[in-house]
Amino acid sequence: MDPDLAPWWRHIARCNDLPSPTGFEPFLIEGRPVGWLAPDIVRALTFRPASFHFDGRGVSMAGKLRSPGARSDALAQAVADLVETGLIPRLRGERYDVRSDPGGPSLAMLDRSAVPAFGVRAEGVHVNGLVRRADGLHLWVGVRAADKSVDPGKLDHVVAGGIAAGLGPDETLVKEAEEEASIPPALAATARKVGTIGYVMAWNAPRQARGMRRDVLHIYDLELPEGFEPRPSDSEVARFELWPIRRVAEAVRDSDVFKFNVNLVLIELLIREQIIPAGRIAERLRAGLDQGG
Repeated sequence: MDPDLAPWWRHIARCNDLPSPTGFEPFLIEGRPVGWLAPDIVRALTFRPASFHFDGRGVSMAGKLRSPGARSDALAQAVADLVETGLIPRLRGERYDVRSDPGGPSLAMLDRSAVPAFGVRAEGVHVNGLVRRADGLHLWVGVRAADKSVDPGKLDHVVAGGIAAGLGPDETLVKEAEEEASIPPALAATARKVGTIGYVMAWNAPRQARGMRRDVLHIYDLELPEGFEPRPSDSEVARFELWPIRRVAEAVRDSDVFKFNVNLVLIELLIREQIIPAGRIAERLRAGLDQGG
């Protein structure tokens, strides 16, 4: 690989380390594929034949579960069993919509803790908090709390969070901005959506359910006034720091100080801002980001 590409490309490769679903069983609802199940999850679900059926196509929720509510209840009961057996470490108490396609109808809801175990697609928002000063572009960086279950203490966006059941990206952005960074709703609502990034990766993080992460990240740019300072308002973030964009670029290129998927969003930003200049490196990175997921 081109040595100039490798420091950037490693982040894309890490988030797309599952080139095929070999070893996983398809998970279907109403005949539509919604996820992928690892063998230990499949074995556990065989003890719930009233809710899950098994055939050559994979594992399907029972046809008698005709409504999203009935399917959500059946999934909640199954997840409770998986927590008891240790296949899922704990419940998160927040549910995500289960869809066959992004933007499609919600077929059920599933506790966030079980999303990787069922290989269900999750969606989230990531916000570049930008400050344009006389000395150049700066980015607000969040320092993740030391007790976070994923990448504790690493660096993050000013606002980032999963899209809970019943919400859309814009609503989630405004909600998370106020909860995580004390950004007023009126200011948060000025954020501009600039694209999406998807990836598929094997998941085996500490204190997390093993399985497959299939994530879609909705990316926003939020121009913040020079005098505005985000403040942590929950336990998710320890503090915020304002970094020159070239310091951000060097950190992404030369280290792993940012949370694993934040690097993808920052690479996309660095290409748009021409910090990674137009040319073969930027073109290859852009192709990798577009093909992920």
